[in-house]
Amino acid sequence: LMHVRRSKKYRREDQRMTLNQLVIIVLSNLVFCSAFAPIVQQPRISKQLFAQSFDLKYNDMSSDEEQKPQLATLRIHGPDSQGIVAAFSQLLYGHGCGIFDSEQSTDRSASLFFQRIHFDYSMMHTDRVSLEKGVTEVCDRFKMTSQLNWGDTKKKVCIMVSKYDHCLWELLLRHRAGELDCDIALVLSNHPDLKPVADAFNVPFEVFKITKDTKALQENAEIELMQTKYNIDLVILARYMQIVSDNFCNTFPHKVINIHHSFLPAFIGSKPYHRAHERGVKLIGATAHYATADLDEGPIVEQDITRISHRDEVSDLLRKGRTLEKNVLVHAVKAHLEDRIIVYNNKCVVFGD
Repeated sequence: LMHVRRSKKYRREDQRMTLNQLVIIVLSNLVFCSAFAPIVQQPRISKQLFAQSFDLKYNDMSSDEEQKPQLATLRIHGPDSQGIVAAFSQLLYGHGCGIFDSEQSTDRSASLFFQRIHFDYSMMHTDRVSLEKGVTEVCDRFKMTSQLNWGDTKKKVCIMVSKYDHCLWELLLRHRAGELDCDIALVLSNHPDLKPVADAFNVPFEVFKITKDTKALQENAEIELMQTKYNIDLVILARYMQIVSDNFCNTFPHKVINIHHSFLPAFIGSKPYHRAHERGVKLIGATAHYATADLDEGPIVEQDITRISHRDEVSDLLRKGRTLEKNVLVHAVKAHLEDRIIVYNNKCVVFGD
């Protein structure tokens, strides 16, 4: 009996000891949770504290804070030979750059090679000067010509217009929608008619009235304004009804894009759609090209056509022609802004978007 009583006593003491231990454990957990609750609620902070506690290098790779790519564009062209693609790929890899996309083409008749490399330099472990020097060395080895755009500065654009407004509207609207990655710095005209359009988009509008006697003087003033005040990179002749001079084209080599109908040289004059209707044409089109000293014979960037039937009136031709002109112009401008064009032998290689 004494043994049984003694055993029950010990069991009660064990139970009290176990209960005390349990209370201590519960209280300890409560204190720990209350002290570290803010850290538990903020897992990123807890990761940082954990790393600092053990002198570890903390690298937060959360999706919303990942380093954004920094994209540059390299265009090369020159004599075709083996090893060009490998050489430039190894060069970029050696500097810590990753190729985002690449496209190349070959003109077999001229034995020329063309390539556009879109690469990410956000993890580059050298500097721009070193990479540019490397590009020059590889180009010298293969006798290539290169153009490297780091993509950190938007091109500044000047739109030149007269009285037709469809191309101007299209460019300004596409720019507002974010489809044209540039800075439309200026709208320039020889008439004041389209100033309200530019004002609607808060774009400066300048008028230079041109006559036969003042043409050269006014054009020089236009060039000075674009170069000194606005640092223009691209000039768009959006149905600008004046012939620009050789000096103008040479000031902006392969940086002046013109748009016109594709009736030339068949229907020369002020009313080409009327004359095309009289002849009963079955196709109409539009051409965007770089303006040169040879007037409308510069390198072609973009073209498009649409069918015409005997049911179409002159007004239908005009409507379809305006649609073609503004769309073709936008595509050409977009290709230029994205550095997708290489000009050679008075023609263009236009890489895909």
